[in-house]
Amino acid sequence: MADRNPAMRVTAMPADANAYGDIFGGWLMSLMDSGAGLVAARRAKGRAVTIAMDGVEFHKPVKVGDEVSVYAGITRVGNTSMVIATEAWRRERHSEQEELVTSAKFTFVAIDDDGRPRTVEAAG
Repeated sequence: MADRNPAMRVTAMPADANAYGDIFGGWLMSLMDSGAGLVAARRAKGRAVTIAMDGVEFHKPVKVGDEVSVYAGITRVGNTSMVIATEAWRRERHSEQEELVTSAKFTFVAIDDDGRPRTVEAAG
């Protein structure tokens, strides 16, 4: 990702893991959806909702205690929609080394107060 400022950062906790100490994939996808949603809402200047998630790939496991950083960047803007490439990276608690653990593309649609699609204005 070009922008190395994380959309969000969190520590994986025991409640987020299975009996082997591996973090649930659904927990990671939820974080990525939240991070992408923050980017989408800023770009849409209002409410935006997830309509699709594509190309989810789990590269490495995440363990309890790992710091997880979610990076998200807009790759395409349509009339009412945006595609956001999202990556989750892990860092062991006492390390500086990060590694990619999950990647996916999320599609969001900007909506109005009645839940109807609305135009995403040009960046500026």
